[in-house]
Amino acid sequence: MTDTALAPDADSVTVADTAAAIASIAAALKARQVVPFLGPGAFALLSPDDCPIPRNSAELTQRLNAKVTAPGRFRTNLTAVAQFIETRRHRKTLEAILNEIFSQTVPPTLAHRFLSAIPTPPLIVDVWYDNALDALLTAAADRSWGQIQGLSHPQSTGEWVKYYAADGSETTAAAAEAWDTVLYKPSGAVTPAGNYLISDSDFVELLTEIDIQTPIPPVVKDRRAGRHFLYLGCRFDHEIQRTFGRQISKRSTDQHWAVIQGELSKNEERFLSQMGIQRLDLPLDVAVEMLQEALG
Repeated sequence: MTDTALAPDADSVTVADTAAAIASIAAALKARQVVPFLGPGAFALLSPDDCPIPRNSAELTQRLNAKVTAPGRFRTNLTAVAQFIETRRHRKTLEAILNEIFSQTVPPTLAHRFLSAIPTPPLIVDVWYDNALDALLTAAADRSWGQIQGLSHPQSTGEWVKYYAADGSETTAAAAEAWDTVLYKPSGAVTPAGNYLISDSDFVELLTEIDIQTPIPPVVKDRRAGRHFLYLGCRFDHEIQRTFGRQISKRSTDQHWAVIQGELSKNEERFLSQMGIQRLDLPLDVAVEMLQEALG
């Protein structure tokens, strides 16, 4: 889709409209016309004591600094801290740290359980590095599924993604066409192979090529067409987040939804308006409970 500006108030939902928006989302989910797009904010439903992995980029940056302290001038910038570790200690050190952080057993949140229970969504996007959702999908016996993970192009042999069957074995793009559900992890993930897009160098080529869609797998392009996106646990206050949101949903419909509670930055407001994303200003757990009820 093109970034056509909408009316100034088209990105929000009033209290009176919330029930209608929930009903529309539920109807589209039942018709398999929604692509859920899950961000790390889903883990905010867990307290720090209950969540052994970072719940957002800031917490991950702190965890990386605890392993290798980056200079103060960019200590709070995730991609720069990751690049510092990669440059000073080698890429294998960075990946070992990330594997240690994200290999912890994570209790699934209400949002993860909700998405894993939707009857065979053709495509789910999950941009965090954990394995909570694929663990739930593995436990479900009612569908065929597999995942596609983004790769660090500088670290690969020229591939942008790899394909993995439900048992974690590497497979092919042709095999992915037959899956009931494709789990697309564009940033990579800890399992099954510890693929990560996280450092500055990881994103240089990707951000150059993604505008012409080169890194997006064909099956993702096919399954997003004509569908709506539902953003859960996502914020769009960083350019990389907005780029992923824009390019992954390209050539879909012009109506989407995002559950984001509280004040938005100006960049977020502009992004939601440009993308035709209707915001539900609700706590994530409340919105998920309302959707569960509407789905019956």
